[in-house]
Amino acid sequence: MGQTMRKKMTIPDLLQMKREGRKITVLTAYDYPTARLVDTGGVDAILVGDSAGVVFGGHENTLPVTMDEMLYHVKAVARAKPKALVIADMPFMACQSGEIAALKNCGRMLQEGGAEAVKIEGGCNMASIIRAVTGMDIPVVGHVGLTPQSVHRMGGYKVQGRKDQAERIIDDAHAVQEAGAFAVVLEGIPAKLAARITEMLDIPTIGIGAGPACDGQVLVIHDILGLCEKYSPKFVKRYAELAPVITEAARKYVSEVKDGTFPTEEHSFS
Repeated sequence: MGQTMRKKMTIPDLLQMKREGRKITVLTAYDYPTARLVDTGGVDAILVGDSAGVVFGGHENTLPVTMDEMLYHVKAVARAKPKALVIADMPFMACQSGEIAALKNCGRMLQEGGAEAVKIEGGCNMASIIRAVTGMDIPVVGHVGLTPQSVHRMGGYKVQGRKDQAERIIDDAHAVQEAGAFAVVLEGIPAKLAARITEMLDIPTIGIGAGPACDGQVLVIHDILGLCEKYSPKFVKRYAELAPVITEAARKYVSEVKDGTFPTEEHSFS
């Protein structure tokens, strides 16, 4: 369905989709043209993820990403005026340093960035922050399970919620819902646990490496396009292989400039 034929996606729409059993689709975008393209593709929400630090900025993890960097990406995506709901990721330490800082930073994402919601990593440990932010009518998506900003505590990007960890993940998901989040990302947890949490919660669950039973799915755009060569997680499905296409286009350009076949008269002004 083309962008012009769709109505603007809202938070009540996403909640209704869960009640009706309709799957929710989310992709990341970090710039204006990509936001336009994925929106035309029909996604329900665009996550401007701090994953930009890895796939866009070349960092090893998301920890170096700053508020100013995230605001730059959020503004670019918002300028595309997508029909999809625009969700801004809160970078490391934007919310962890207290309620006042969290309110200020989350408010900036809406006021300056043009986002329509924010995503905050953490469960029970961040419930008071989520409660304060939602109390000021700033919509929040939670994020539990494998939380990339906790990579050092977890000892790497490892599946969470196995065996005795399961109840902790369930508690985190409940804490996020009770604090006022309208949805929660479940990342890197066993499929059966994700199904159990999805059944328990009234708010939509958005899975990434959490199996098919979640109310929706999210993936990183660079991963599904075959543009991220650093890693390829098990949960990623590549829908295109654009890396060799881009490399070949660059190779042809270099060759034609060097041998004098570009530019031609066609590409010149008289």
